[in-house]
Amino acid sequence: MISRSNRSPSISCVIPAFNEARNLGVLIPHILQTLSALTDQRELIVVDDGSRDDTTAVMQALCASHPDLVYLKLSRNFGKEPALTAGIDATRGEVVYLMDADGQHPVDLLPEMLSKWRQGSDVVYAVRQTRDDQSGLQVSLTGLFYKMVNFGNRVKIPANAGDFRLMDRKVVNALKSLPERNRFMKGLYAWVGFNSTAIDYQPLPRADGKSNFGLRGSLSLALTGILAFSIAPLRALTVTGLALSALALGYGAWVVLDYFISGIAVPGYATIVVGMMFFSGIQLLSIGILAEYVGRIYEEVKRRPSYLISQREGAGLALPATAAATVPLQASLL
Repeated sequence: MISRSNRSPSISCVIPAFNEARNLGVLIPHILQTLSALTDQRELIVVDDGSRDDTTAVMQALCASHPDLVYLKLSRNFGKEPALTAGIDATRGEVVYLMDADGQHPVDLLPEMLSKWRQGSDVVYAVRQTRDDQSGLQVSLTGLFYKMVNFGNRVKIPANAGDFRLMDRKVVNALKSLPERNRFMKGLYAWVGFNSTAIDYQPLPRADGKSNFGLRGSLSLALTGILAFSIAPLRALTVTGLALSALALGYGAWVVLDYFISGIAVPGYATIVVGMMFFSGIQLLSIGILAEYVGRIYEEVKRRPSYLISQREGAGLALPATAAATVPLQASLL
C-alpha cells in the first residue's frame, strides 16, 4: 500500500439530492465545517436531481455564503445513479467523498476515511450494520439480491455497502472512463477494483421528511444491477431448457412404453393441456428475460448522455494545471 501520511489532499464531496431542501440547510454547513478541518482545498458539490421543492432557492442562498459550495441542477429527474455520475464528473479533488442528502451518513466518519486513505487505501467504503429503517420484506429482498448478483460472478459486490465512501482520484478517473449509460454504481465501484477498506457504520435517523427511494425504486435498481453485472438469468434459462427437454423426452418414452404395455393409445387430456400451458409460460418468461437484456442494449447503443445540467452555481476547486491545459483541445473536439 502507498503511504500518503504527509499529504494534505484537495477534497471533493458529492451529494445527490432530490426534494431535500429542508435537510440541505442543516447538513451542508456541518459537512463544510468538517471538510475545512481536513484540508484548505475543498469543494462540496450538490447535484439537484430535478427537485420539485425549494432546493434551488436554498442552494442559491448557501452558495452565496459558502464559496467552496457548488450547485449543479439537472434538467429533469434522471435518477440517483446519473446524479452521482454528474457529481463525480464535476469533481476536481485528489480525494472524493460520496454521501446522501438525508443526513443518515455520519459526517464524523469523514476524518476516519481520510486516515485510511493516508494509510494507502484507494477506496474506503462504509458498510451499514442494520436496516431498521426498512421493512422486513425490503431487507429480505436486499439479501436475496446480493446473493443473486454475486452468484457465479468474479466481481463480488459487498453486501450492505452503499454510496457512502471515499475514493482516490485514480479510482474516480477509472469510473469516469466507463461508458455505459445504465449505471449501477455499487457494481461499478466493485468492478474497477483498487485497494479497498471497509468500515462499519450505524445509519443515523433521517434528518427530515421520508425517503423518496422506496420498495419500487429498490426493485428497479436491483433489476438494473442484475442485468448489468450478471448473466445468471440467461444461464438459468439454458439449464431450464435442458431440464425440460430431458423431462419431455422421458415423458415421451413413457407414453410409448405405456402404449405397448397397457394398450392406451391417447394419454389424458388434462396432461396435454397442463403441459402446453406450462411450456408456454416458460417460453414467455424466457422471452421476457431476453427482452430486458435487449432493452438495455437498445439504451446503450443510442448513446444518449446520462444526464443534462441546466444550471451551475459556484466555482469549486480550480482545475489542475495538466487538466486545464487540455481543455481547449477537448472543446475543439466536441
